[in-house]
This record gives sequence, structure tokens and C-alpha cells, in this order.
Amino acid sequence: MKAVQFLGTVPRYLFSKAAGAFTEKAFYGPLSGVVLREVDEPRLPSTNWVKVKTRYSGICGSDINLILLHDSPSSSPYVSFPFTFGHENCGIVVEVGANVDEIRVGQRVLVDPVLSCGPREISEPCEFCKRGDYSLCRNFTAGVVSPGFAIGLCRDTGGGWSEHFVAHKSQIIPLDDDISFEDAVLVDAFSSALHPVLRNFPADSDTCLVMGAGVIGISVVAALRALGSRARVVVMAKHPFQAELARSFGADAVVCSRESDDYFKDLADILGGKVLKPMVGKRIVQGGADLVFECVGSSTSIDDALRFTRSGGRMVLVGLAAFAKGVDWTPIWLNEITVRGSFWCGGETYQGERTTTYRLACALLKERKVSLARLLTHTFRIEDYRRAIEANLHKSASKVVKAAFAFD
Repeated sequence: MKAVQFLGTVPRYLFSKAAGAFTEKAFYGPLSGVVLREVDEPRLPSTNWVKVKTRYSGICGSDINLILLHDSPSSSPYVSFPFTFGHENCGIVVEVGANVDEIRVGQRVLVDPVLSCGPREISEPCEFCKRGDYSLCRNFTAGVVSPGFAIGLCRDTGGGWSEHFVAHKSQIIPLDDDISFEDAVLVDAFSSALHPVLRNFPADSDTCLVMGAGVIGISVVAALRALGSRARVVVMAKHPFQAELARSFGADAVVCSRESDDYFKDLADILGGKVLKPMVGKRIVQGGADLVFECVGSSTSIDDALRFTRSGGRMVLVGLAAFAKGVDWTPIWLNEITVRGSFWCGGETYQGERTTTYRLACALLKERKVSLARLLTHTFRIEDYRRAIEANLHKSASKVVKAAFAFD
């Protein structure tokens, strides 16, 4: 079968790093570490696993960051090469292990990709998995499969950027008939927003600022409204099409940098803040939002997010930040801001019951508290993976909100 893989070899890494200074195509061209090639279908690692035929596999911002080699090499021990991309996966079960009773061949499923203690069949789960913080698992390099945070980063499981992959029975979430595959493939992105919203839920009297209106930023707005928040929600968007989507999902106000002569002042005015000019350097804001969700991960966005957080407020880092340069950390101590990180998804408590982010997202879809399918704006064949990457790199031209690979 065809699969888009990351080879993880040092020569290709060094070539892409060097040539990438001149052309971005060096990161996914013929000499890069990203290749489309024929591979064998992955085998079931144990009798507790199943094989899934991919229907949709999303293209995540983390995939693009990895392709562009933005991730720190310090994370490389937690993956195994070569791996097939694709952790945002839904499809149809085509094989089940001998110890799998509750899942049947032909079933439509969504797959929670995190390869924590349970899927790795660790006999004594770590302290994080015991309390439901699966994304913080201590055993990402142990167990029945090779190292990897998730399906799509592990050489033994395959990934959704191919026709088939394997998953542990504990990762399988059967899809109700009224949840479409188009909704299902958005669950991972929505969960990456639902997780920080649940753990940093605002008071109804709060003003929330969402920095960034890509699929994660819009999903933060959607999650706030799906969970019943009546907080005031302000969104900082880059493109007009993103601004329209943010409003449609429940944002009270949107500032679009491409349509603003001075987005900094416009945003400060909406938040009731006062712009102050220091002796030299970037402007600062007196006042701001009670709670800021930073959903971009760029140095500029992080720096702005800190400046637009009011004294004593909270800033949640949702975006995929790696080597943030030029960020002025002064507001943290000067304004006594609390900064929290949020990594992916995990165990959650909702209305007094324990669940997981993925399962709660499916419940919200089933209850019609949220609809996600319209965020899937582009689909590609796996053979067109380079065109798909380029569309995600140039969203102003392509108007991509969420893209996925589609399989028959």
C-alpha cells in the first residue's frame, strides 16, 4: 500500500535544513525525509489490536511543523522511524485480534491515537495514566510497540496517511450513525481546543481572547459555546474567511489583521485596554482580557497574547510553540500573569463524570451541541500529498481551514 512516511535519517534532515533556507520545497521534495512509497500493511502487535481501513486522515499543524523541521530534536527519542504520518483518523474496521470482543469487522470508528500505558499493554500504568493524563504518560518508549507519542509517530502502528493502520482496542470509539466521518475527522483538532477550555473554563463575567482563528482557534470558540459558556469571546484572526467562521461559531467580536490599519489598537479598544508607548520598542497594553487562549504558537502571537492579558489574568499556551524568539516575558512578572500549557487531550471530568476528551467531543456531536464538518474545507488523494502540504503552507491563497486525506 502507499504511505507518506517520515524517514528520520540524518543526511536527509541536514539537507532539508540547509536547502530549506532557500526553498520550502526542500522540506518535502525528493531528497527530503518526507516520501510517498510502497509499504507493507502493519501487523497487529497483539491479540488486543485491530486494523482499520482509513476513510479520512487529517493534516494537523503538528504534521506541518514536523515536515518543516520546526520541532526540537529533543523529541526524537519519543518517535520511531520510519513512521507513517497521520494521527487524526477515522475509518472502518477490517481485522480484529482474537482477544477483541466488543469491536466488529465493518464497524465505523474514530481512533483516539495516544499510545499511553493502556495501548502499550503496560501491566502497571504510570501515575499520569492512572489519573487520566494520558498525554503525559511516562511509557511512550516502552511496551508492545516501538516508541511514539501516538499512532502516526510510531513505526509499528502505521498512520492515517496510508490505506491501513492498527490501533489498540482501548483506542477505538464506535461512531453513532448520526456522526459523519466528516465530523469525526475534526474531533482531534476540536479535542486540542476542548482540553484547554475544560481545564481553564471562564466565568460568565470574563472576557476571553482567542489569538488565532485557524482550526484550533475556531475550535476554542466552538468548545466554549458547546460547553455553555456565556463569557465574552473576542478573536484575533489573520484572514477575512477565518473571521467569518469565528463569528459563525459564536465569537462576539473579531479583529482581522489583514483588514485593520492597526490591529493592536483595534484589539485594545475592544478589550477596553489602553495602549502605552515605551521609550523604545513594542507598545504595551494596560488592561486586556481575563483569559487568553494563544492558538498560533508563533513568537509574535505569544508576545501579543502576553501583552493583551490583564493584570492577574491567565494565558493558556495552546499553539505549538518550539523555539519562540523575541518574546518579552516582562508582562508575566510585571502583571502577575499565570501562564499554562496545554498538550493535546486526555482524561477529563465533565458534569461530575470521568471521560476522555475524544469521547466527550463525540458526545457533544451526538447531542448536537456542536457541528464540525464545515471546518473540513479541503480533501486530497494521498498521491497529491505535496499539493496538500503546499495548501496548508499558503492558507491565504488556498483558504484552508482543515484539510484531510480521503480514501475510498
